Amino acid sequence: MSSVRTAFYEKDGVRIRYQEVGSGYPLFAIPGGGLNSRIANWPNAVINIMEECKTDFRVITMDQRNATNGESAGPVPVDNPWDAFAHDQLGLMDHLGIRQFAFFGNCIGGSFALKLIERAPDRVVAAIISQPIGYRPEDPEVMWNHGREGWAKEFRERRPEVPIATIDKYLHNLYRVRPDFVFSVSRDFARNCQTPMLVLPDDTPAHAYQTCVDIASLAPNAEVTVYPWKDPPELKARTLNRVRKFLKAHSTASAAR
Repeated sequence: MSSVRTAFYEKDGVRIRYQEVGSGYPLFAIPGGGLNSRIANWPNAVINIMEECKTDFRVITMDQRNATNGESAGPVPVDNPWDAFAHDQLGLMDHLGIRQFAFFGNCIGGSFALKLIERAPDRVVAAIISQPIGYRPEDPEVMWNHGREGWAKEFRERRPEVPIATIDKYLHNLYRVRPDFVFSVSRDFARNCQTPMLVLPDDTPAHAYQTCVDIASLAPNAEVTVYPWKDPPELKARTLNRVRKFLKAHSTASAAR
């Protein structure tokens, strides 16, 4: 029976809480929840990857910096927020001595995945992009509003010394500077990205189906599952099997090199 290991690492004024479970090839898993992406979200996720993959992988997850009810904290990185998240995440992998890893990103984790691949293409051997957030032209402010009305209010209660103008600029640089696609990278990057990906589509206000189609269409080595895939249970089970096979195939190939 795999036991969960919880610890912290600190770097550049940021304190990150992380967990590990299982053993084997490293699988870095980022939970959904937007800016409130935190470990506690996994039990209620459509795929609790910590449970589903702990038998075959060393699964590593973390609270994102300043997530509500998480235990990771640091400055608000106004000028380069997507790069700051990638810095935290790669910093954790460095702290653990992990050079290459597979990645599973749910919700905002899809944007994190593509930014990680852009920053460190030789380290992410394959990525599952599950229910990714994305720009929705008919509702262009959906992610801004999600952050402003949810995360920002809670953050200000905890950190009242941070001006609202700072928070607004932070959200602007996350979701308004590049109002297209997955926010964190460009379509041109996706067109030239050689990393294998498997996209699990969704279609909600924050998870634009068109974004899933675009990722799968643009990235040369991207695959996509059927949609919808969450029901009935038999279909979800087949999707989970495909996720496991995809991760095993690419991790085995990486370990053999």
